[in-house]
Amino acid sequence: MKVRIYRPSKTAMQSGRSKSQQWVLEYELESPRRPEPLMGWTSSEDTLNQVRLNFDSPEDALAFAQKKGWDYTLEPFHLQETRPRNYGDNFRYIPPQDDK
Repeated sequence: MKVRIYRPSKTAMQSGRSKSQQWVLEYELESPRRPEPLMGWTSSEDTLNQVRLNFDSPEDALAFAQKKGWDYTLEPFHLQETRPRNYGDNFRYIPPQDDK
């Protein structure tokens, strides 16, 4: 069984980062998703893609996957640095520098 371990990014619907602090273990898709003929909803034969396990650290998630004997893929987390800015900085004039 193949699993993917990653840390989710911040959602676009909020400015906070509350749900992006934990690491997630998800199962890879074993069967393709296809539209259902009657209603047109997207369905899959594999119900494991609905399972998401949360861990506090990537080491905990790796230890869990190794204990179960699963193949895993660890996706690295890219830390985004934000610089504090002031509203007045939007209107500040910065003169061009001479390259002599």
